[in-house]
Amino acid sequence: MASWYLGKIRYQKEDETGKLKTTNEAYLVDALTYTEAEARLYKQIVTGVTEFSVTAISRMRLADLLAYEDGDKWFKAKVVYYSLDEKSGKEKKVVNYMLVNAEDLAQALERLTESMRTMLVPYETTDINLTPILDVFPYEAEQTEEAIPANLRPLSEVLAERAGEA
Repeated sequence: MASWYLGKIRYQKEDETGKLKTTNEAYLVDALTYTEAEARLYKQIVTGVTEFSVTAISRMRLADLLAYEDGDKWFKAKVVYYSLDEKSGKEKKVVNYMLVNAEDLAQALERLTESMRTMLVPYETTDINLTPILDVFPYEAEQTEEAIPANLRPLSEVLAERAGEA
């Protein structure tokens, strides 16, 4: 399960008139710890300026992230569903937060409804809010290819050489 961290960065950039303007941006990062989230922010963020600082990192509780190819804005939805507690027999309210990208509020609700249509328990979407998140960086395992040392050869070459000697 992903652990999402909301990271806020601050940097200065020059506006049209030549004045320096302080800019704040928010990004969502999948990481295991606050430290890893900060490191991933420094690695991922390319703002066109060399100097920026991470001003805040906070954990963001999300049940699901619905990412689509199109859609520049990120909306946070509060989805409430009810489940039956088997021991007491009472109805229990469960609140989940989901993040979906879309062009506008209507499209966000449509995408959320489409993803929830297979849900067997009744639910209701109580809130959908536009977030300041500019981009989301899910975790991707790094593909590091280890170089083969010069003194080692593939086993097939060694076996072919031995067969040729025999």
